[in-house]
Amino acid sequence: MRGTLSSVKAAVKTDRLVSSFVRVGHVPQKVTPDASRRSETARRAILAAALDLVGEVGYAKLTIEGIAAAAGVGKQTIYRWWPSKGSLLFDAFLTLAGDGQDGQDAALPDTGDLAADMKTVLRATVAELNEPRYDQPMRALHTEIVHDPALAADYAKRLDGPMRELKKNRLRAAQRAGQMAEDVDLDVAVDMLFGPILNRWLQRTGPLTPEYADRVVDTALRGLRPRS
Repeated sequence: MRGTLSSVKAAVKTDRLVSSFVRVGHVPQKVTPDASRRSETARRAILAAALDLVGEVGYAKLTIEGIAAAAGVGKQTIYRWWPSKGSLLFDAFLTLAGDGQDGQDAALPDTGDLAADMKTVLRATVAELNEPRYDQPMRALHTEIVHDPALAADYAKRLDGPMRELKKNRLRAAQRAGQMAEDVDLDVAVDMLFGPILNRWLQRTGPLTPEYADRVVDTALRGLRPRS
């Protein structure tokens, strides 16, 4: 859900979308380029056209025909690589999210201060979700995932699952450091920290601000810290 094309370098590599969708800022797996240079040029043109058009016309009016025309390719070229416009848009989003990444292993920041690190990541996620060029593609993907089980499975495998592991790894480190209770369910903890941000963004229930991200972290960690 790349706003985290934000200024926080560590968070950019870890929570792009996101976050949860996003990134929160990192894409764990890029699309594998075609062996042919010509095919790769066409593929990139198609992905760029999909992102441009969804921003212009919205997902409901986005069509394979329109994407093909904008990219200068035939419809069959698109259908050879993607079974649906949802799967195409997902690859387009992953490619956009991965542009400019340096290929280093991703990890959430670990300065030894869990609250500060989570605020860094969630503030970067907020910045990404508020960035106009990502808003339409991410909302479109979330809408399509609800109706397309195959796309939902692909999203879980290639983006959400790897991102969740990165988040859980940071929380495990906090448990080892005595900053989180040892019996905390890490999947639930991830949902407590990142879920409110995504929910507010999706439902537009209130302003999505850095201050709200800080309050989410403070509130969640009060329930996750070791009990004396």
